[in-house]
Amino acid sequence: MGRTLLVDLVGLFPEAVAAALRGSVLGRAQERGLIAVRGVQLRDYAVDRHQTLDDEPYGGGAGMLLKPEPVLRALRELRRPDTRVILLSADGARFHQGIARELAAERHLVLLCGHYEGFDARIRHFVDCTLSLGDFVLTGGEPAAWAIVDAVSRLVPGVLKDASLSEESFDGDLLEAPQYTRPPVFQGIAVPEILRSGDHGAIARHRKRTSEERTRRLRGAGLRE
Repeated sequence: MGRTLLVDLVGLFPEAVAAALRGSVLGRAQERGLIAVRGVQLRDYAVDRHQTLDDEPYGGGAGMLLKPEPVLRALRELRRPDTRVILLSADGARFHQGIARELAAERHLVLLCGHYEGFDARIRHFVDCTLSLGDFVLTGGEPAAWAIVDAVSRLVPGVLKDASLSEESFDGDLLEAPQYTRPPVFQGIAVPEILRSGDHGAIARHRKRTSEERTRRLRGAGLRE
């Protein structure tokens, strides 16, 4: 058996994400030992009897911040020489397919899922990088962690067949060309004739051209199709 990618999800509701990731393709990958996803409850690292995790921010302002001490305790227990610690925050670097490929080559990922108004800024001195799904705000980091773990795990060798990973969206920074199945005409909309021609060279050229045009249209102008 090859290597296993271990992912630790650290937050207030990590087990909900870990449980969701046990289904379908990623569930089978965990059964085969290709990936392992663990939910780590941050409250277990609070030391007072109320398991306090948050406090008011210096300087005032709405909301509460996650205290740095419990987070650092968790990191010190979880971190090993091959660990990469990722803090999930709206101001992080934009997550994309290239980062997913990079993380799929790691052995151990720790994803810190924020809540309230986020983390005390000093915890950033103890992480390896900060990632964001995009310029919007979530109620917590767990949904972002779910998306990132899903995107990364499917790229771990053996999780999917190699053919399933070929000609995907974002290969070569391009969106995938539109694909069609039967029937050849649906609600008056026909499958492009060239895709039914059997000319594989022409089909490949058509898909590349369509992929380039679609990327320019949808990513260049920021519009939906």
